Amino acid sequence: QVQVVESGGGLIQAGGSLRLSCIASELTFDSYAMAWFRQAPGKEREGVSCISWSGDPIYYVDSVKGRFTISRDNAKNTLYLQMNSLKPEDTAMYYCAPRAASRYCTESWTGFTAWGQGTQVTVSS
Repeated sequence: QVQVVESGGGLIQAGGSLRLSCIASELTFDSYAMAWFRQAPGKEREGVSCISWSGDPIYYVDSVKGRFTISRDNAKNTLYLQMNSLKPEDTAMYYCAPRAASRYCTESWTGFTAWGQGTQVTVSS
């Protein structure tokens, strides 16, 4: 069964940076597009960024463009999210997930499975 474990969250002041990591197991990592999602209290989960198996194409939600960078290391089965210039509105639980049966990202945020426990990011103003 596919498992993902997110880490790297924390409490940080606005304007700061964090790097999230996600280690996936029980899957052929480079056969899947991978994405980061987030869910703030009282809100629906939203897609943040997606990276295809080879690193291209990559998608970002408009609210994080220019501030967040997604990357992956297929040799280490690891997904990253570098988050710079953090804002209070970035506060959420962050999750990673593989896209079922697909190597590529598209403009759709559907088809992602195997959710982990998430890592909490809290940005203070």
